[in-house]
Amino acid sequence: MAQLYFYYSTMNAGKSTSLLQSSYNYRERGMNTLVMTASIDDRYGIGKVSSRIGIESDAQVFSATDNLIDMIATSHEADKLHCVLVDECQFLSKEQVKQLTYVVDVLNIPVLCYGLRNDFQGELFSGSQYLLAWADKLVELKTICHCGRKANMVVRLDGEGNALREGEQVEIGGNESYESVCRKHFRELIWD
Repeated sequence: MAQLYFYYSTMNAGKSTSLLQSSYNYRERGMNTLVMTASIDDRYGIGKVSSRIGIESDAQVFSATDNLIDMIATSHEADKLHCVLVDECQFLSKEQVKQLTYVVDVLNIPVLCYGLRNDFQGELFSGSQYLLAWADKLVELKTICHCGRKANMVVRLDGEGNALREGEQVEIGGNESYESVCRKHFRELIWD
């Protein structure tokens, strides 16, 4: 029986690495996977999922208005899918998360979603909110703060490395723009 999984964490916890490893494991056993990623994140090129450790895969891109049932069903009809893996799932809309539940419940294809839980102000992303509510399995991937505690928050940095308290929820960036920290350090930088 297929299930909807949400693998969440802060930045630099190995989400993309884990996704790529899962896809590799399926393919190594002769099974087909569909790797998908948000079109908004083109840091490594359009239609690519890349890991900081140097591995990557081609991916089908989705935008906020795409119907994922149609995209996945088309791929499934062309070549039977055994698993769908979604990177940057925090950018999914509520409707798209609902569509992924259809893929699991009706098409009977497992869906593994990987993404951030919350933004740089400590607020949930829309896709993450509904995955937390509707996923069958929730798995936290862990990374650490500079102090050694578990990092569960993300801080956005300006050009000089200072924490920002305001701004648009989505601003694509990597280590130059974001730092994963524990809640204590997030409190000191953002809330206090």
